Amino acid sequence: MSAKVPKAVEMKVWRLALDERTDTPVVMLQEAEGDRLLPIWIGRAEARAIAMELAGRKFQRPLTHDLIKTIIEGLDGSVARINIVELKDSTFYAKIFIEKAGEIIGIDARPSDSIAIALRTQSPIFAAEDLLQPQPVPDDLSEDERAEALRRYLEEMDPGEFGRSAF
Repeated sequence: MSAKVPKAVEMKVWRLALDERTDTPVVMLQEAEGDRLLPIWIGRAEARAIAMELAGRKFQRPLTHDLIKTIIEGLDGSVARINIVELKDSTFYAKIFIEKAGEIIGIDARPSDSIAIALRTQSPIFAAEDLLQPQPVPDDLSEDERAEALRRYLEEMDPGEFGRSAF
């Protein structure tokens, strides 16, 4: 069954943060060719998997996301891209698009798992444009000032109103 890949904005992982009010990790995606952001509240295990991959560190034994990558590649497939497709009832939804023999297969997945897999497979990350938020942190600040501005931004956001990843 071939899936139609929807149009969306290419994103990159900008940083991981911690929402101190809820003690919940937040992965911050930023537009690849712009300043808009997409903050997604995620689980601790997924945050750790993303952080390890961003740091280039590997566990002695493969994690679930490493196993998924190995299975996809072992079946002669590849991750074409992942898409954060919608926000419904305060939960983000994503799809992993796998290419095999010229056919694209879309698989429903949590955004956090999708991002961890995209990082491991060096696949592009996309998000529906209507999910993006304006950049809250000016570029001309020091790293410490940017971190403080991001902390304040997360404090002022209500994840219940904007959305949370299911975890």
